[in-house]
Amino acid sequence: MPNSVLWAVDLFGRVYTLSTAGQYWELCKDAHLEFKRVSATTQCCWGIACDNQVYVYVCASDVPIRRREEAYENQRWNPVGGFCEKLLLSDRWLWSDVSGLQHRPLDGVALPSPHWEWESDWYVDENFGGEPTEKGGWTYAIDFPATYTRDKKWNSCVRRRKWIRYRRYKSRDIWAKIPSKDDPKELPDPFNDLSVGGWEIMEEPVGRLSVWAVSLQGRVWYREDVSHSNPEGSSWSLLDTPGEVVQVSCGPHDLLWATLWEGQALVREGINRSNPKGSSWSIVEPPGSENGIMHVSVGVSVVWAITKDRKVWGIGCEDRAVYFRQGVTPSELSGKTWKAIVVARECDRSHSGSSSSLLSAGCFFGDEVRGSGESAPSDTDASLEIERPGPGQPLPAEPLDDSRNPTGSSASGPGADRTTEDTMEDARPAKGSREAGLDAHSGQDSTLSELPWTSIDLKEPKKVPSHLAAGFSETTSLSSLGVLPLGLEEPYGADDHPLWAWVSGGGCAVEACAVPRWFTVQAGLSPSVQTLSLSITPAQTAAWRKQIFQQLTERTKRELENFRHYEQAVEQSVWVKTGALQWWCDWKPHKWVDVRVALEQFTGHDGARDSILFIYYVVHEEKKYIHLFLNEVTALVPVLNESKHSFALYTPERTRQRWPVRLAAATEQDMNDWLALLSLSCCESRKVQGRPSPQAIWSVTCKGDIFVSEPSLDLEAHEQPLPCDQMFWRQMGGHLRVVEANSRGVVWGLGYDHTAWVYTGGYGGGCFQGLASSTSNIYTQSDVKCVHIYENQRWNPVTGYTSRGLPTDRYMWSDASGLQECTKAGTKPPSLQWAWVSDWFVDFSVPGGTDQEGWQYASDFPASYHGSKTMKDFVRRRCWARKCKLVTSGPWLEVAPIALRDVSIIPESPTAEGSGHSIALWAVSDKGDVLCRLGVSELNPAGSSWLHVGTDQPFMSISIGACYQVWAVARDGSAFYRGSVYPSQPAGDCWYHIPPPLRQRLKQVSVGQTSVYALDENGNLWYRQGITPSYPQGSSWEHVSNNVCRVSVGPLDQVWVIASKVQGSHSLSRGTVCHRTGVQPHEPKGQGWDYGIGGGWDHISVRANATRAPRSSSQEQEPSVPPEAYGPICC
Repeated sequence: MPNSVLWAVDLFGRVYTLSTAGQYWELCKDAHLEFKRVSATTQCCWGIACDNQVYVYVCASDVPIRRREEAYENQRWNPVGGFCEKLLLSDRWLWSDVSGLQHRPLDGVALPSPHWEWESDWYVDENFGGEPTEKGGWTYAIDFPATYTRDKKWNSCVRRRKWIRYRRYKSRDIWAKIPSKDDPKELPDPFNDLSVGGWEIMEEPVGRLSVWAVSLQGRVWYREDVSHSNPEGSSWSLLDTPGEVVQVSCGPHDLLWATLWEGQALVREGINRSNPKGSSWSIVEPPGSENGIMHVSVGVSVVWAITKDRKVWGIGCEDRAVYFRQGVTPSELSGKTWKAIVVARECDRSHSGSSSSLLSAGCFFGDEVRGSGESAPSDTDASLEIERPGPGQPLPAEPLDDSRNPTGSSASGPGADRTTEDTMEDARPAKGSREAGLDAHSGQDSTLSELPWTSIDLKEPKKVPSHLAAGFSETTSLSSLGVLPLGLEEPYGADDHPLWAWVSGGGCAVEACAVPRWFTVQAGLSPSVQTLSLSITPAQTAAWRKQIFQQLTERTKRELENFRHYEQAVEQSVWVKTGALQWWCDWKPHKWVDVRVALEQFTGHDGARDSILFIYYVVHEEKKYIHLFLNEVTALVPVLNESKHSFALYTPERTRQRWPVRLAAATEQDMNDWLALLSLSCCESRKVQGRPSPQAIWSVTCKGDIFVSEPSLDLEAHEQPLPCDQMFWRQMGGHLRVVEANSRGVVWGLGYDHTAWVYTGGYGGGCFQGLASSTSNIYTQSDVKCVHIYENQRWNPVTGYTSRGLPTDRYMWSDASGLQECTKAGTKPPSLQWAWVSDWFVDFSVPGGTDQEGWQYASDFPASYHGSKTMKDFVRRRCWARKCKLVTSGPWLEVAPIALRDVSIIPESPTAEGSGHSIALWAVSDKGDVLCRLGVSELNPAGSSWLHVGTDQPFMSISIGACYQVWAVARDGSAFYRGSVYPSQPAGDCWYHIPPPLRQRLKQVSVGQTSVYALDENGNLWYRQGITPSYPQGSSWEHVSNNVCRVSVGPLDQVWVIASKVQGSHSLSRGTVCHRTGVQPHEPKGQGWDYGIGGGWDHISVRANATRAPRSSSQEQEPSVPPEAYGPICC
């Protein structure tokens, strides 16, 4: 997961950040202000300064925050002068918004605050629903308002055109003051508390936040319209409360609690997607009648509170250190023990480098917190945990070097006008554990006052450990902890550890697989040695390991050189492994049968190894067997199954039949052992080992498993090419949705959660361990995906919409097709390797739109669904989603912090020679922004930074060709071509709009050396005709084939696709790799299809394969094409 950041304020008002990847507190870049408290999320931080003004700190990112302003110019036709600006009195404004009700002249649209700047001047939008308009951008209609069209007709009496202009948020990495209205009556009171949350109420890509504040007069305020595209919001709204409020806390979901002066707590009810401010308050009594509540903090489904007798605190009252509550799990919400964060400040280091970075938090809302509670509760023995020192004992501090003056240490004290408060901590458990804590949903608000409080015992052993090392197995997220500091007059010196006043961890997540190095101090080391050991980077350690390994390898070769003339002691050996598995019987009764399997591996005189797999079964009390030569196996594929640990073995013959051998193991470990052993034996039989070659072909299955195949010289031959069903695919570790590569060894992948990963050069990982995996470059990898089911209802004249349908209707709880019943209780994760990490929630982002409750309406099942109800709609459906997570390992490193939807790397032209310029890489973010990666090379495949390329609308697919031709597909289904892209000008200069095929919406594009192929939403494959060097946009689209769900065009203009359905001699396979045959310069569309491995494949990339077959004298002859190979067969 990406690095996240903990925010804290010291006693002198200075704001610091601590990255989960670092070991030093970093002073905030804009250190001119003094703050009382802060509240953070993953991409921004809100704070109250000592002047009682509210500020927001938006972390820097390579993707700018852009907001589009629109205005419409309206005209009416006049019999005398044609279309003119003279409108009827009943018409809309000459310059208006899209509805025509609001006057909106171009010179009247101003920037909302000084923190914004204009990107460009106003210009006309000439794109209308994916189609280009006539010159000028006008659209026509009979009257206002009506349906507009691109074409002018005889009865077109009015017309309008849209003007657009973008503004950009410029105040990043600085504290930006939240603007207030000029009217003194509308100004809120000075604030003394503030809390940010609610990022899980609104699903991405909206990215909405809920910002709540409490004024000095005890009133509660809500900041309107705070989102990713509008980080400062628009205005403050006052909410009525039953009493004077002193403090407020907002969780990532719909929990909002506040404390009253009288010691009671308030809970906000009715917070949901359509009403983020809620509807009413409920009063919760304190844990004890004598000691009221001083402070509350809420998480996903738990509430922590401080009473006046100081039962719980998060910042030590005596030592002023930051503490972390360890062991908070869904089954033990109160946690186990406190652990102190003992890292020093960055200014205290003797070296100038830093292992943490504030830029590591420059991502979008809620990613870390959503993934923070996703690991299972740990059973770690409590005796392994190190208790915190008592409040009266000093903490072992980092040795500091007073040769450097701490930055900002001359700041004055915060003043003596502050009141003392106590502190607390918010611990957020797994999202799926809402039943274990306090649930503030509207349906259960009436019982909130009856839920019991849990007292946390703070009388832990007071000992000073030699080191604060962990046993840190639980997953916990931090949130706001706070106390107002004492009024000290002089700042602390360089020899003192920082004294903290407030800490916020709303944007910080701590996982068991990536424990921060915050809680350890190396005992027995001198200060210089400690600083030196902390300055050693993982890259230096990896380089030293590689150097030592090379030296040992060379020494082994030198030592074995003297024994080369000795004969082998054993000329031939046989090795056998047996076990019990289940086998899917290919004939009736077509069921799983218990079998015995034996893998026999033998070594020949020449040292070559080969293996045979025997499967022994019993039919009518007669023992029989089948066997497979592993040198004929073309793929070993784990099968996506909810109940069995199964895998399939393919051979060329069984690939043509679409009928693989399927085996199942009793446990996941058994399946992984057999997969690793069989895969290793297959690779040894074919003498394929180590990392893939730079020109390898990559593919991904629907399960997310990654496969790679080494291309043969005959694969792209014009005469007698190698059949696809004979290609050998071996599995690489990791889990991805998309993989893209080029022939210089740069490989990128995207997960289901849009996280970008770069290939490290290793192999193996996951279930492939030992000899089947490399010893280095293997890292932990996680992925999150959503499982969707649909709730269906039919309208009844008496009761309205109900869950009782007609006998011919689909299941009332089903999948998207309606053919399979899927209930909430009966739906399981995709396989046993996945685990639920959330509860079921309504998905509002389905195509077609929804109403406020998530329903889509239609006339009948199945039909085209829309988001608003009409008189003819008799059925409706609602999509429910639930997140699950998989944790594995593989040769992949995360590229943070921007989530990507699509990525494309320039394929190497077969005629191009190696050059020193960087490798072109383009991508589309999950929000539709187009990005160009800078600094990508063989030595630095991850690149250095992103360059944003402006667009007028969100994009969804992108591809760059071998000659730097960049094509993209927008969300409206139209294509775009980027002009003037060169190595010296990597971002190009402008976009050219390319209309899609008639009545089709494109969804993917792929560009080779000269060919451009596109895929529409109906599975049709299109070829772009008329592309020349002088006219690179081409002239028209030509249909090639249907039944296609993914296309990849390589540097030789070779075309590979994933076909939706392919009929074999025994069964039908969905998701099959297909190769376009007969592709030549005079026949760029090819002539037929050759079917390969399948089914269950989702993605393929041949953009690294620049292997050209040797030319022959008979190459000019036309290859014969079998009559059955003219298109993927659609059933």
